[in-house]
Amino acid sequence: MDAVTPSAAVGYRVAAHGLAHRSPSAELPNATGAIGVQDTPPGTAGQALHARLANLAPEDVDSAVMERKTLVTIWAMRGAPHVVPFAETAVFTEGLLPDDDASCLHFINGASGHLDRFSLSASEAVALTLDELPKALGGKQLTKDELGVALAERVGKRLPSSARKGFTEPDGLGKNTYGESLVRYALYVVALHGVLCIVPRTKGASLFALTEDWLGEPLPAMPSEAARAEIVRRYLRCHGPSDKTAFATWAGVSPSFAAASWELIAGELTAVDYAGRTAWLLAEDLPALAAPPSAEGVRLLPPYDPLLATRDRAAFVSGTARQREIWRIQGNPGVVLGEGEIVGTWRPRKQGKNITITVSAMRTLTAATRDAITAEASALAPFRGAAKATVVFA
Repeated sequence: MDAVTPSAAVGYRVAAHGLAHRSPSAELPNATGAIGVQDTPPGTAGQALHARLANLAPEDVDSAVMERKTLVTIWAMRGAPHVVPFAETAVFTEGLLPDDDASCLHFINGASGHLDRFSLSASEAVALTLDELPKALGGKQLTKDELGVALAERVGKRLPSSARKGFTEPDGLGKNTYGESLVRYALYVVALHGVLCIVPRTKGASLFALTEDWLGEPLPAMPSEAARAEIVRRYLRCHGPSDKTAFATWAGVSPSFAAASWELIAGELTAVDYAGRTAWLLAEDLPALAAPPSAEGVRLLPPYDPLLATRDRAAFVSGTARQREIWRIQGNPGVVLGEGEIVGTWRPRKQGKNITITVSAMRTLTAATRDAITAEASALAPFRGAAKATVVFA
């Protein structure tokens, strides 16, 4: 069994994520499709793609999403919004779609109390919401709040009369009723049926639309097993060596669903000794793991960049205190990647058309690295809606 060190794994992952060297901007679909690009908060997907592609402009991403629609924003891994290529959406929807009630409940486990209140299984709640979605959303674009209200009204009418009053009672989650919260939970699984997409906008809450209404055609189909196998392959190409437990956490799926998906490509895998434990990689990727290209330059990765979705945080940053600086419960900072290693964090503050980026270094930065960070901040400014960037080293 080959032995793999954490530093070797990091080099492999950085290259697989397209962060060792920038590719031409024409590679936008490939950069997006490698593992999907989380768009939290809205607009950060463009920043992640800027870190991977040379001479990419914000309008290139906007055009692909809003006009040409070669990219589409959907709820995918962990129920988070991701930008993915239109042609490959099935990998990120059908590949994660629960196949039994236990897996369905795991994907929306926060809904347990609401489901129990109305004696509904997770699958039943999803089926009701899926059935009513075209009637509530067809021909419209609604915010998440508006869609929750419209769906709850329709789904509530399908419940026994004894349950309807409780469906309209406040549940303490913001201004929601029990019904509104329940259908909003269900939507995360409904989205994996490929019927719902997000229509980004520069101001205000994002809008939701039926995918066929927004795109003018349904999403491309793919057999379930093929999609499930492919999402595991893409995970391992970008986050390997790894195991099915880490895959389950990354994807947001149940351990049993992850294990069954993993088994679909068992014959393609090879085991390695990763820092004293067994982990797996696609056998065809062993050469890339053994000799990844050296990473060059500086990147300012946004919070929730695909690279940062790794569960193997210790390989990138040693010490739990440092890890907690990056991976917080909320309000994550961006990360400074210098020659393929995390060397600091950054936070923006925008005033008009100017943005100030405060960098907190995790090690001593050379003058050349500081200059590179300043140049990178200037290139990133347009993706933050700014014309000028100032860097402050804390």
